[in-house]
Amino acid sequence: MNAGKPQASEPTTVTKSSRGLVITGIVGAGIAALCCFTPILVGLLAVLGLGALTGYLDYVLLPALVFFLCLLVYGLIKQRSGEAPCCTESSLNKGEKNG
Repeated sequence: MNAGKPQASEPTTVTKSSRGLVITGIVGAGIAALCCFTPILVGLLAVLGLGALTGYLDYVLLPALVFFLCLLVYGLIKQRSGEAPCCTESSLNKGEKNG
């Protein structure tokens, strides 16, 4: 009887995609913040012999941090606004048909 309908426990495509965006935003923002506010990346570049690049880290890390934070916010908004397929207008109208 419910063969075509997704179960309540099955995540939809919108939920999966927004969850991926949220996870990517959190991980990316965490790594960018860690590299921005601690000398981890500076030490790593010094060990690798690329210490001359440390002056340019702000040009890369701050936009990356902003990008990942925006990605996180977009994923959260998309996750919150996504409706379950069982609650859309067309599926509610299908349930009202007697035939």
